[in-house]
Amino acid sequence: MSIITRIKSAIGMEERAVLGVNGWPVPLSATSVTPATAQGVSAVYACVQAIAETTASLPLILFKRNGDDRERATDHPLYRVLHDMANPEQTALEAREYMQACVLLRGNAFARLVRGWDGQVRELWPLNPDNVQVQRTASGLVYDYTKDGVLTRLLSHEVLHLRHRLGDDGVLGVSPIAAARGVVELAIAENQHGVSTFTNGAKLLGVLKFPGKLKPEQRQAIGASWASQHAGAANAGRTAILEEGVDFQALSMSLEDASWIEARKLSVIEVCRLFRCPPLIVQSMESANYSNSVELARQFVTMTLRRHLIAWEQAIAAKCLTDAGRRTYFAEHSVEGLLRGDSVNRAQFYASAIESGWMKPSYAARLENMPLFDGIDDAAPKTSGTTTAPQPYPSKQQEAMA
Repeated sequence: MSIITRIKSAIGMEERAVLGVNGWPVPLSATSVTPATAQGVSAVYACVQAIAETTASLPLILFKRNGDDRERATDHPLYRVLHDMANPEQTALEAREYMQACVLLRGNAFARLVRGWDGQVRELWPLNPDNVQVQRTASGLVYDYTKDGVLTRLLSHEVLHLRHRLGDDGVLGVSPIAAARGVVELAIAENQHGVSTFTNGAKLLGVLKFPGKLKPEQRQAIGASWASQHAGAANAGRTAILEEGVDFQALSMSLEDASWIEARKLSVIEVCRLFRCPPLIVQSMESANYSNSVELARQFVTMTLRRHLIAWEQAIAAKCLTDAGRRTYFAEHSVEGLLRGDSVNRAQFYASAIESGWMKPSYAARLENMPLFDGIDDAAPKTSGTTTAPQPYPSKQQEAMA
């Protein structure tokens, strides 16, 4: 070991050897799992986008309590921030989608709250979680945000903080891809295996047999020369020219033999488990049919999105509203559109609600985005007692009279 190598090792600057056993090159391992590399797996990207896009596209409405009823607080400054424009540069959907993706990939999402002269939140600016350091002080949590070399310290009431799942430190959330890093690493390795296999002609061509022992530099030169002439789909089927007693032994190994395709399917299921996302949502259709597709869509709302929606609503109440404001205002997502069934089920639901007397026909028409007409609510609802039983066919009537 040279003195330079020893100095590098002492200060933690080790160099990985590029030659392995018998001088053959050692391929560097896949990069560590990061939010960027994890999204290279299509299942991870699809799960994150399905949850983030759906959460952000749902109407997030600020309501005002009015006795036992409620109404939209359209005159409140926070209503526009949550529903229309998060800040002058980003729409509410764009800001919320980015923050929800940060929650899923990094476990945490941060946004700086800008208040007006009256103390009400008027702007919400998402922050890159990689540039935020959270510290616990005697006065509470503080958030150190670094951008372009400038450090800004934000107090707890100035930051909207979303956590995926609270970690052991009680401050930061835990990311699914960090908690189950091996699942994502396996999916990345399978993806790289497929790329390498197809790059080299979609099969293992064979082995070269030499009569003597090769030096490490000879192995590298021969390997590079062989790869340049025969590797890749464009070189598939080319005739090899050998000399100096070299023998080529052909081998055959298909992707099915290695169960690569089945392993890829299993990786999709494993990734979906991390995000509690039904495989149908990310277009894994192996076990899907019409009957369970509708139910899985409902399951996506109740078992996947519900936790994230409540996290948004409670964080907004805690950071964007005062104690007095929380007694009057609250934020809530509108998920009725996702939970709607087909036309037959909706018609039966509306008919039952109108017949029971707790829904007016005009309200049902608004839910269906239909125009109203005069007197729509004037007609008395039918009751189940007035519904006459269907008459049998004439032939059946004659048989009963006989």
